[in-house]
Amino acid sequence: MRVKDVKKVVLAYSGGLDTSVILRWLQTTYRCEVVTFTADLGQGEELGPARQKAELFGVKEIFVDDLREIFVRDFVFPMFRANALYEGQYLLGTSIARPLIAQRQIEIAELTGADAVAHGATGKGNDQVRFELSYYALKPDIKIIAPWREWDLTSRTKLLEFAEANQIPIAKDKRGEAPFSVDANLLHSSSEGKILEDPAVEADEIVYQRTIRPEDAPDRATIISVDFEHGDPTAIDGVRLSPAGLLTRLNELGRANGIGRLDLVENRFVGMKSRGVYETPGGTILLAAHRSIESITLDREAAHLKDSLMPRYAELIYNGFWFSPERRMLQALIDESQNSVTGRVRLKLYKGNVSCVGRESPHSLYDTRVVTFEDDQGAYDQFDARGFIKLNALRLRLGAMVGRRGGTL
Repeated sequence: MRVKDVKKVVLAYSGGLDTSVILRWLQTTYRCEVVTFTADLGQGEELGPARQKAELFGVKEIFVDDLREIFVRDFVFPMFRANALYEGQYLLGTSIARPLIAQRQIEIAELTGADAVAHGATGKGNDQVRFELSYYALKPDIKIIAPWREWDLTSRTKLLEFAEANQIPIAKDKRGEAPFSVDANLLHSSSEGKILEDPAVEADEIVYQRTIRPEDAPDRATIISVDFEHGDPTAIDGVRLSPAGLLTRLNELGRANGIGRLDLVENRFVGMKSRGVYETPGGTILLAAHRSIESITLDREAAHLKDSLMPRYAELIYNGFWFSPERRMLQALIDESQNSVTGRVRLKLYKGNVSCVGRESPHSLYDTRVVTFEDDQGAYDQFDARGFIKLNALRLRLGAMVGRRGGTL
C-alpha cells in the first residue's frame, strides 16, 4: 500500500505502549489523520488514560465505547448456545472478542469517513487473521494497515527507542521485558509468551489473575442456580441480570471457588503451536449449566447432531470466520435447537470443579414413567426391545456367518 493512498485511519487503540507507538508511527509514516477507538469489553482496566494519551498525540476524533452488554449478548451467548470448545478445551475468550472490535472499527470508519483501519496484532498470531477477515467481510474495499508486518521496529529495544524519540510516555515497568503478555475481557484472560514459552514448565502463580488457587478455595461447596430461556442464561439464584451483569456474577463465583483455569498448547491458524494459560471462571460455570439444561430438553438426535457440528463451529470462530456464511448457517441451526432449552439448573462449585446437582424444565423430555425401575403401568413395553435388538444385530449376525465360511467382510 502506498503511503499517500491513506487519508484517515481508525486504529484499535488500547493506550498501551505498543498501540501508542503505532499511533505515532501512523502519523509520521502515513501522514494521515488517525481516529482512535478503545473498546471496553470488561478487561478491568481504567480506559480514561487511553483518551488522555490520544489527546496528547493531537487526535481529534476519539471513541471510547462500553461494549460489554453487546459483547455478551450478541457474541458470547450465541457462542455458548453451541457449547463451543476449540480443540476440546478452549472457550474462545479472545477469539470471540475480535469480530466485535472489528465490527465497531468499520462502523466508526463509515461514521468518520475513514478509508483505512489498523490493528496492533503481530504477524505470528491469530488475531491479525481474525481482525482482517472481519474487516473484509464487513467492508470489502477497506484498506488495512498492520504495522507489525510493515515497520522495522523488530525488538522491544527499538520500540522503546522510537517511543523516547517521539515523546511517547513510557511506564517504568515497560522499560524491561514483561514476564508475559495478557489479553483480557469479560469472558476470560489469556496469558502467553516469555516465561510461559516452555510448555514443560508449570505456570507460576503470578500468571493467574482471575481465579484463586483451587487449593485455597473454601472447604464448603457453593450451591447456585442458573435460569435459562431459549438457551441463554437470564438469572442466578432467581435474580434476573443483564447479560454482562450475569457473566460478571458468574466470574465472581468462579473466582472464589478456583474455577476456570486452563494450561493449553493449541494449534494456531497460522500453523504453529503455542502455549497459553487461560482463566474463564464464569464461562466454565456457564458451559456446565448450559449442557445440563440441554440434557433434559434436547431430543437425542438433535443433541448428537449439534455436538457433531460443534468442533467445526468452534474452529470457525477460532480462525476468524465469525462473519462467514457457513458460521451464520450453523448459528441458525444452533439457535433453532434452543427453542425448548428453558429451565433451571442447580450447580455445586467446589475447589475448581463444577457439577450439576439438579435440573428442571417445563419442556423436559425426561419421563419418570418410562425410566422407572418400578411398575411403569404400561408406559414402556419391555418386550419391544427384543425386536429392536434383533434388527440392529442383523448386519453383525450376517457378518459373523460370512466370517465362519472363510469369507471376507
